[in-house]
Amino acid sequence: MEGGSGQREGAEAFTAPEQVNHRRYEALRAFFVDGLSYAQAGARVGYTRWATVNLVRDYRAGKLELFAPPGKPGPRPGVTPAKDRARARVIELRREGLSTYEISARLAGEGTPLNRTSVGEILAEEGFGRLLRHPEPEASVSPATPGRDTRLPRTARLDFETWPQRIDSGRAGLLLLVPDLVGLDLPALVRDAGYPGTRIVPALSWLLSLLALKLTRTRRLSHVDDLLISDPAASLFAGLSVLPKKSALTDYSYRTGHDHQRAILAALDKRLIAGGLATGDQSIFDLDFHAVMHWGHDPALEKHYVPTRSQRARSVLTFFAQDSGTHNLVYANADITKSSQNREVIAFCDHWKQLSGADPHMLIMDQKVTTHPVLGELDARGVKFLTLRMRSPALVRQIDALTGTDFTTITLNRSGRFNRPKVHEASGVRLTGYPGTVRQLIVTGLGRDAPTVIITNDHDLPAKALIEHYARRMTIEQRLAEIIQAFHADALSSAVNLNVDLDIMLCVLAQALTAALRARLPGYATVTPDVLQRRFLETPGTIITSADTVTVRLDRRAYSPVLRHADLPTDTQVPWWGNRTLHYEFS
Repeated sequence: MEGGSGQREGAEAFTAPEQVNHRRYEALRAFFVDGLSYAQAGARVGYTRWATVNLVRDYRAGKLELFAPPGKPGPRPGVTPAKDRARARVIELRREGLSTYEISARLAGEGTPLNRTSVGEILAEEGFGRLLRHPEPEASVSPATPGRDTRLPRTARLDFETWPQRIDSGRAGLLLLVPDLVGLDLPALVRDAGYPGTRIVPALSWLLSLLALKLTRTRRLSHVDDLLISDPAASLFAGLSVLPKKSALTDYSYRTGHDHQRAILAALDKRLIAGGLATGDQSIFDLDFHAVMHWGHDPALEKHYVPTRSQRARSVLTFFAQDSGTHNLVYANADITKSSQNREVIAFCDHWKQLSGADPHMLIMDQKVTTHPVLGELDARGVKFLTLRMRSPALVRQIDALTGTDFTTITLNRSGRFNRPKVHEASGVRLTGYPGTVRQLIVTGLGRDAPTVIITNDHDLPAKALIEHYARRMTIEQRLAEIIQAFHADALSSAVNLNVDLDIMLCVLAQALTAALRARLPGYATVTPDVLQRRFLETPGTIITSADTVTVRLDRRAYSPVLRHADLPTDTQVPWWGNRTLHYEFS
């Protein structure tokens, strides 16, 4: 048999490696596999004995990464295939004088969609400047800049005579919310609240335009142009030919005031009670503040504590109330200053008494929502409250002095590890600034390191019921997280170019609409609004218009069976469509 030959060509890459990690690998292999000493293994690749000792120690400690980790599927970080494919076409369209909005719309029509942010990035990378939004007449007709007119289409009332008989939409599912808007009688709510309209756009259409942005997850008002150009469902939803532009929506929002928001919320709450989306009798509410962060410079705003940043920062302080029975938001206010925030609970009681004829039965809140004197006012009005007590040094000493025999174990009606807390109860407890005495519960075993101290003026409910009430208060934080996620309640721009009080009211209305839709869908009783948006409201489809009917034919998706079995009305007359009938068809 013929013997093997010597080293093949190219062997020097392995016998005399040049790459650092390759040399390390060969030295380690010689030590661990070939059994060489530190000095012998190091000599193979030019290392000293102590360099090899340190190398082996680092390897054993897991501090060496000799091989690059396997790459993830898809393009490498920093690689943008969609932008690269469209780059030449974007440059070509800009040389024709088109704006980022027009280029994005043109690319979508050509089957290579690219959002306007990516279009703008390409233009900046290629050295193109911004087009003038209002060019001079001589510039717009210059041969060097043909088609430079970047004006967006003007809004107008919806004219079904000129509206296309058949049109495709990427968000036809948005029209699934129209029956509940009609059920809430939104036209009457807007009219009775006194919202202003304009000669061209009625007040109802203004609010529906802003509401469409919330429901379609449009993060900022400045992004309305993307929705304005690309999708007819939003304009049909608002009863307009196209949505108003950003500047028009901004100007309109500042024509509304706190009285408008307060009036529509009062009327909305009556509809929610009638529809079973809020509790009328024995009403119990969870209350909380939320600071909406401001990202600009030199804002004329007070500083408030922002939990997401764990610091005090310039922000808009908002207040929310949630119905404890249905977990739906029923009240919001962004017209709050430091001097008035402690009395916001009283303002909410006045609001609820005005619409229902009685004060709330119980208010459940964090200790920072109000002060002890205001708690005294609530007690004088007959309103029960449930809140936490700040742990002062004297109270901490009192808690430390308690022994195991001073506590009673109770079992809560909930699953999980912390359903058997221990409670020490005391009555006749006095608070600084509070005119009477309160009932105090010191609770351990709720999953916190320090005991929870609950105070209340309700002397009748068992301790178990009080603790369960306070545990459910945490759901209001979940509601706030949901409206931030789904309706972008935290998207306060540096220019504050939308009346924040109006924006917060629209979040409450949007949350009520998604709650009503959720109740119609089998198996979706507890899902969050963003799930409804992704699975149903963003469903594409075709809108077919006849003389007296608007048919929304939704495309087939994985969740179409849910819609086919949903409790959706067969036909709904829509007042802002000239009483035309809305009809659904599911593929």
